[in-house]
Amino acid sequence: MDKTQNTGIVVKNRQGFALLITLSVLSVIIALTMVLLSYFEEVQQDAGDTKALIQADVYYTNITNIFQGFKNKKDLFAVLYSTALPLRTPDSQFSLVLQCDPLYKGVNINWLGLGNDSKKSELYTVAQELFEGLAQDYNIEDAGRLQEMLLEEIGGTYNSVQKEESRLHQKNGIISYQQFAEVISRYQFEIDDPLIGSVPWKKYFSFSPKADKIDGEYSSPELLSYLFGIDISTVEEWASFIEKGTLESFVTQNGGDYAQRKSILAGETFLEATECSVRYALADQQYRFSFEYIQGEAKHFEFFGKQ
Repeated sequence: MDKTQNTGIVVKNRQGFALLITLSVLSVIIALTMVLLSYFEEVQQDAGDTKALIQADVYYTNITNIFQGFKNKKDLFAVLYSTALPLRTPDSQFSLVLQCDPLYKGVNINWLGLGNDSKKSELYTVAQELFEGLAQDYNIEDAGRLQEMLLEEIGGTYNSVQKEESRLHQKNGIISYQQFAEVISRYQFEIDDPLIGSVPWKKYFSFSPKADKIDGEYSSPELLSYLFGIDISTVEEWASFIEKGTLESFVTQNGGDYAQRKSILAGETFLEATECSVRYALADQQYRFSFEYIQGEAKHFEFFGKQ
């Protein structure tokens, strides 16, 4: 596993990007620009009194309505996953940047809680082996205690001598990276592990209790390198291409065993599960909010205030 740390946000120039101005791309940009312009027309007479949270709610409502209106969600999110979309009114008084990422592009951290579920043993094995590999590679001081804390949060019946009545207190699993990060913080406070902060968890795991497949087409090069035993530089080169073909063909051509992992991968099936972040300007200040969009339903709106 690659341990290279990245302290900044790097935007790579993707090959052939200039050729990607397709009809679907243009329709996304036009639709979102209309949201911005319509909002501008509504509040331009009273922009100074507009509250950032109200503006966020208007953007959130209109953006998710646009998502609902697209029949081909796969094409829509292929555009949004490829690049952040910056939009602004002609006089630059209102602007926003929309960026979306697949929710299920990693190994579901909640699979660690499936140790006693014989029907889902393959999911458990993948998650357990990955966790153990990261613990070893990054020298986690007390991996056993960290896993115990994660399982307590997940609510799985991981302990063979766990009392039957404890099943009445099952949790709903880890539903966000923020929840996962709180567990890591508690572990850090308890164990004082100086290396725990260096583990790039988000490159390998996803944090949604309902995910039973990995959206491998959008997985990180680090995870794909781990799953298929392909050199990470080769995976990074493939991931940088716009027209890169399917993950299955790439793995096969580079000596990996796609069939071994096929049952846990979405393949070419589109998983309608995304998390989006919107940054926007108001009165010379920058604000941000996020939300999830899963199977046609927008949820988990979160406003972060000034940035």
